[in-house]
Amino acid sequence: MTDTAAQSSPAHLPADSQAKVKIGVLTSGGDAQGMNAIVRAVVRTSLQLGAQPYAFLEGWRGPVEGGDLIKKMAWDDVSSTINKGGTAIGTARSDEFRERSGIKKAVKNFVLNGIDRLVVIGGDGTLTGANELRQLWPELLAELVDDGELSPEQAANHETLMLAGVVGSIDNDLVGTDMTVGADSALHRIIEAIDAIQATAASHQRTFIIEVMGRHCGYLALMSAIAGGCDYVFIPELPPANGWEDELAEKLRIGRAGGRRDSLIIVAEGATDRSGNPITAQGIREALKERMDEDPRITSLGHVQRGGTPSAYDRWMPTLLGYTAAYEMFHATPDTEPMIIGTRRNKLKRLPMMEAVSNTRAVAKYLAEGNWEDAIASRGGHFHDMIALFDTLSSPIAPERAEDSKRIGIMHAGGLAPGMNPAARAAVKLGIDRGYTMLGIEGGFPGLLAGNVRELKWHDVEGWAGDGGAYLGTRRTIPTIDQYYALGRAIEDARLDGLIIIGGFKGYKMVYEMQREQDRYPAFKIPMILVPTSIDNNLPGAEYSIGADTTLNWNTETIDRIRQSASASRRCFVVETMGRKCGYLALMSGLTTGAEQVYLYEDGVTLSQLARDTKKMISSFESGRQLYLVVRNENASEYYNANVMGNIFEQEGNQLFDVRSVVLGHAQQGGNPSPFDRTLAVRLVDAAMSKLQELLDAGRHVSYHVGMIDGEIEARPIAHMNELIDMDDRLPYDPWYLPLKDIVYVVSDSTADLDLRQLHLVVDD
Repeated sequence: MTDTAAQSSPAHLPADSQAKVKIGVLTSGGDAQGMNAIVRAVVRTSLQLGAQPYAFLEGWRGPVEGGDLIKKMAWDDVSSTINKGGTAIGTARSDEFRERSGIKKAVKNFVLNGIDRLVVIGGDGTLTGANELRQLWPELLAELVDDGELSPEQAANHETLMLAGVVGSIDNDLVGTDMTVGADSALHRIIEAIDAIQATAASHQRTFIIEVMGRHCGYLALMSAIAGGCDYVFIPELPPANGWEDELAEKLRIGRAGGRRDSLIIVAEGATDRSGNPITAQGIREALKERMDEDPRITSLGHVQRGGTPSAYDRWMPTLLGYTAAYEMFHATPDTEPMIIGTRRNKLKRLPMMEAVSNTRAVAKYLAEGNWEDAIASRGGHFHDMIALFDTLSSPIAPERAEDSKRIGIMHAGGLAPGMNPAARAAVKLGIDRGYTMLGIEGGFPGLLAGNVRELKWHDVEGWAGDGGAYLGTRRTIPTIDQYYALGRAIEDARLDGLIIIGGFKGYKMVYEMQREQDRYPAFKIPMILVPTSIDNNLPGAEYSIGADTTLNWNTETIDRIRQSASASRRCFVVETMGRKCGYLALMSGLTTGAEQVYLYEDGVTLSQLARDTKKMISSFESGRQLYLVVRNENASEYYNANVMGNIFEQEGNQLFDVRSVVLGHAQQGGNPSPFDRTLAVRLVDAAMSKLQELLDAGRHVSYHVGMIDGEIEARPIAHMNELIDMDDRLPYDPWYLPLKDIVYVVSDSTADLDLRQLHLVVDD
């Protein structure tokens, strides 16, 4: 794309005024995976709005030193960056920016380049520096005019710095936002290491101590301990009580006696005891050597946690954050308060910048004062709940069970999805903790009909925390109406008091029908709770199903490789994802990999549309493009499948480029579950078990499905499922992801004709 074309304003914007808007972008502090996705989105959104983006290179050195460190950005400057770790525009410390004289230089360079709007990406130190620049701006501007370094006209045109921040921090330590950019990718690195270490630890019946980052925040340590099925975790927010050494050793002994072959301990780098003394990996090792006559091994992951390619989440969410930051700055006025664009309850939110920074820094103060309660509360209710869940899941001591304890069945139904095993493990352990007898039903509903039911104890599921597949087995087959009597007898024979079904739409449909038939088949009068597990991500009352994140990450990694294969030729790839009639996987795969075109069942495909898209593709290749990526979900069109699309594109391309069709297939259902799917499984199953206990205690026999909506987990009656989903197409009404399709084109298609006024993603409280 030429520079002139890059700056052309969309038709709906007044070109004469908007062409003057210049938006700077800067990354500073520690790097985090996903920063490149933010920068890419800021640059391309600015261009689509008719503004001119500038990058300040090498962190705050760019504004201070100016010159070649301030770069006018064009569309292609951020091509092929979304899949790369680190930050392509650089980050560095600038001691000069800490001084008033350095800040004054920065103001001068901003104004000389006509920039008074800035998207700054980094941690709380970076944001604090940006706010100080903003506060000092008016007086430093006046000094520069008095010194003759700027003209009064230049100063008058740029009286205020307008500021938006996006937090890039693998620690996930900003108070007020649910997830900072880079944290999910860091969890991926940690879990990859834990899964690898677990194998060698089990082989030798050995203890490993794994040190992870987190000076003041235990998010990485806590979530990796849960996702990795670890035995013990040390986090800054909750120092262990005195005598923790003996408690740790005893817990490991009991676990080994209960059948564990490996022992894994996670320690955050900022962990301390209650006197403020650091708890180090070496200190833990010495304590265990003394008490257990064993020599644990230490693994410190260090900067590996910052490295590697960004996860799928750290591509699509930073893209939305960068888009929104640029949008907000384009429409900012001198009265606009500095803001952080963050996430809360799965929605984008504006946060008052310095209030969020102040609240974040207060956590260190709470820790220094020994105020653990407020430190944990600052992290939010989710963090508090996960601490309690880890204690339950990692405890090898089962409470005594009453002779008449409730008998709870666990089964899968529907297609396979990564995360079924962690969910089943959590159900068994949380059920045992409540005093229930937990029963595994093997092979879904056909297995229940055949009487394939066995008791599951703590040690039976101990190794399931990170495994893909489904050890209990799953089937898409559900009983027909003439099998309902036999199904009722099977429930009675197993003496089930309740049922947890971890699966997809077929399981939901079966329970929906069973509740409607309770009067005819009294055996169906037991509470049943459904836990959403489907790579299609199409289940009612659930924005995320267990398994969808794992599949999205696999698709992202695979398409990355496909893109690389086109580097030596001019090629169009048509990549087909699973999802049936649900476009979630295709849309999000397109967003995470920089696809130029996405086809979804929800939109349909027409021949005239294909003709327009083919012309656009040809124009792109004629302008020098090497690769054009098209992603379609498998049921986007009955007639225009991947091969037909590929043939149309190649025929019309007239040998300008070649075309390859790739069907990703059932490999999307395999692999070990991602950290998100593992922790989501724990949260959803905990909600399911709590609802089941409530129903059992009340003697009620209604059924529910649980799911995450707006970041909170809710339980809804299965009887109203048809109000949330089209039962024929298996598509939820008003899916949350569909509005994101236009963002694909904002950041991938420089010629897109979009009304960005309709794409305001921020949801205010």
